[in-house]
Amino acid sequence: MKVLLDTCVMYPTVMREVLLAVAGQGLFTPLWSQRILDEWSRAAAKLGPAGQVQADAEIAMVTAQWPKARVPVPPAGLQDRLWLPDANDVHVLAAAISGNADLILTENAKDFPRNILAEEGLSRSDPDAFLIGLAASAPEAVHHAVTLVHDEANRLSDRPWNLRQLLKKARLPRLGKALTAPGRDHSSE
Repeated sequence: MKVLLDTCVMYPTVMREVLLAVAGQGLFTPLWSQRILDEWSRAAAKLGPAGQVQADAEIAMVTAQWPKARVPVPPAGLQDRLWLPDANDVHVLAAAISGNADLILTENAKDFPRNILAEEGLSRSDPDAFLIGLAASAPEAVHHAVTLVHDEANRLSDRPWNLRQLLKKARLPRLGKALTAPGRDHSSE
C-alpha cells in the first residue's frame, strides 16, 4: 500500500519516526513531495533558526533513507482540475495522484473530504487510526517499530519516557493504549 504523508504527520518528530519505523517493517510504502518537505522545513523555522536547521537535517536523513518516497512533480494541469476546501492542500492531493498513492495520511480530515478523494481512487486516514489498523493485522511488526522509536526517545531524552505517555504526546493515544493494554509484554516501557 502506498501512503502519502501530509506535512502535519511528517512534523512532529515522534509521529514521523513511528510511521517510518512501521514502513521500515514493510507494512506500507511512504510517499511525499518536495513541497511537503519544504512545508515541514518552513514550519520548523517558526521555532527559530535551530528548528529549521534540525528539520533540514531530519529531511536529509529521511530522503536518504527513503530515496524512492519522493513523488514526481504532478503533470501540468493536474492541480488546476482539482478542488479541496482549502486550496493550499490541493498540492497534497496532486502529489498523491502523481505518486499513485492509495491513501493520504493527514490530521486535517475536514480539508480532505472522502467523496472528493474517492473520485481520485484515494482514501484518507489519521495516523492513530491507520497505525491501529496496522497493529491489528501485524501486531509484532508495529510493536517492534514502536519499540525502536521508544528506545531512541529514551536515549535522546534527559528522562525515560513511558511508552503510553510518549505516544499520547505524539498524538497517537489509541496506539499507545493498544500497545500497553493488559496482556502485552511491557518490558520495553
